[in-house]
Amino acid sequence: MSQVPFPRFNARAMADDGDDLQFCSTCAFSHACLSQGMDKAALMDLHVLVEHVGPFHAGDRIFSEGDAFDAIAAVRAGTVKTCVTERDGHEHVLGFHFPGEVIGLNAIDGHRYPCDAVALDTVMLCRFSFPKMSMLAARVPGLQRELFRLLSRDIGRAALLAGDWTADQRVAAFLVGVSRRLAARGFSPNRFQLTMARADIANYLRLAPETVSRVLRRMQDTGLLAVDRREVQLLDRAQVDALAAPVLRE
Repeated sequence: MSQVPFPRFNARAMADDGDDLQFCSTCAFSHACLSQGMDKAALMDLHVLVEHVGPFHAGDRIFSEGDAFDAIAAVRAGTVKTCVTERDGHEHVLGFHFPGEVIGLNAIDGHRYPCDAVALDTVMLCRFSFPKMSMLAARVPGLQRELFRLLSRDIGRAALLAGDWTADQRVAAFLVGVSRRLAARGFSPNRFQLTMARADIANYLRLAPETVSRVLRRMQDTGLLAVDRREVQLLDRAQVDALAAPVLRE
């Protein structure tokens, strides 16, 4: 697996960055800023501390466990996997991150990244200097609240799969979670690509890859969804939601 040092990766200009008043469509912090009545023109300080970095290609490491922490990053395009590797070489998948979501927040406490972040396809990022962002957050209370909200959401997602759920419930919750996260950024909630490998999904759900394939096949046979390679279409959303509800605490 190739590795690209995150802090030293050269910035590359991106063509689509909204306009003088509008944030780009995947901006992870636009909601916090807009809720404070601030448009992009009023937040030039935030714009200055952002670097557009990429592209990272499938298999590239964005940062590695133990690297010094000085920035968080918002995924602008593509999918990022976070994981840790145990001493015996076994990989433990912690999560997947889509456009508009932030990676690196779990490094704030220890000042080093506690996991690896790996590109699953072609990934573009917005890199935010964390020391500069911390200074700006003192002036923009909504930005600080947004950071806390994002960190809390990551912790909540990790806890959801800790219960004694069935394989069907875990897979359904995963699909519903992906659907909702993509829909929040304007993508289709019922038809989407799973850019991660089945083995990675199984690892994340603490299931065997064969079990994930068997559950997806059973859901397809009963008309809950359709699967075409990595494309998933939720056909009976109500039933999938009901199956996922205990895991998602609904």
